[in-house]
Amino acid sequence: MTSTVLVVTALEDVTADRVVAALNAREVPVVRVDPADTGPALTFGFRIDAGRPAWCGRLRTASREVEAREVAAVYYRRPTPYGARFTHLPRQQRDFAAAEARHGLGGVLNALSGARYVNHPAAVARAESKSAQLRRLARLGLRIPPTLITNDVKTAREFAVSHGPLVCKTFRGLPVGDDGQAGAIWAQRVDPETFDDTLTVTAHLFQAEIPKTGDVRVTVVGRRVFAQRVAAPDGALDWRRGDWDALLHAPITVPPPVQAALHAYLASFGLVFGCFDFALTGDGDDPEHWTAIECNPNGQWGWLPDAEDITEAFADLLTTEREGRP
Repeated sequence: MTSTVLVVTALEDVTADRVVAALNAREVPVVRVDPADTGPALTFGFRIDAGRPAWCGRLRTASREVEAREVAAVYYRRPTPYGARFTHLPRQQRDFAAAEARHGLGGVLNALSGARYVNHPAAVARAESKSAQLRRLARLGLRIPPTLITNDVKTAREFAVSHGPLVCKTFRGLPVGDDGQAGAIWAQRVDPETFDDTLTVTAHLFQAEIPKTGDVRVTVVGRRVFAQRVAAPDGALDWRRGDWDALLHAPITVPPPVQAALHAYLASFGLVFGCFDFALTGDGDDPEHWTAIECNPNGQWGWLPDAEDITEAFADLLTTEREGRP
C-alpha cells in the first residue's frame, strides 16, 4: 500500500523541515532525499517492463529506504543542482555525469505511478516563465501592469512616454558565481533618459509602476488560500530586498473572483501550490484593487506569520488520497 511521502530537497531547507515535522507528527512515513547526493550516500535500482508498466525498485539514503511503489506523494522543494556532485571533474565529464544523473534518477523520481506531486518539476518549469505568467493572469481576467519586453532603445523610450514612470525587473535571479553564491536584482525604478545602446545586449522587462497602497503575498495550497499584506518599514519599492524579519504583516481577505482566478491559474499549469504577489491600489475589497505581479510556483512561505497553518495545509495535501489514483 502506498503511504510514503518523498521530500526532494537540499539538506538545509527550513521550509521543508516544517513540512517534514508536521508529517512526522501525523506518523506519516517520510523519506528525504537530495538527488545531488548520488554516490555511496544515495543508491538506487529501478526496474520496468512491458508486463509491469510502472517503475519499481528501491531508493536508499544513509538513513532511509523506500520502494518506488510505496511513494504516495512527492514534495519537490529545492534540491541541490545535480552538477554540484561532480564539480571535481573536468567540465565535459562533469556535465555528462550530471546529465546522466538528472535524466536517470531524476527521470524516475518525476515519473512515479500514481504519486501526487507538490509541485511536479515539469509543471514548475512551465510556470516559471514571466511571459507565460502574465499572459495567463490577464486571460483569467486579473489586472496586470502594462509590460514591455525589449532590447530596443526607441521602443523602450516610447513605452516610457505612454506608461511611465517605469520599473525594471529581471526574468531570473543571478546565476551562481565563482564563489558558489547566487544572488538577486530587485525591482527598481528606471529613468528613460539613461537608456542607451547597451539596452540592445539582452532582453529587458519594463513595467508601468503601479501607484500601490500596499503589497500582498497570497499562498495557495490545494484549495486553501492564505493572504498577508506585506510592507517594508522604509517603504521600499520591492519589499524583498531588505530584512525579512523587519517586514510588517497583516491578514487580508482575497475577493472571491480573485481567488477563483488563482485556482484556475494553478490548474492551467498543472500546479497545486503557488505564491502570488499582488500590488493593491485600494483597500482590497474590490477585485479591481488587485494587480497581479507574478506567481512563484516554488515560492518561500516559512517566514510568513501564518506559516504554521500553511504547513498543515501542505501536510493535508501530501496525505490526501488522490481521486482516481491507480
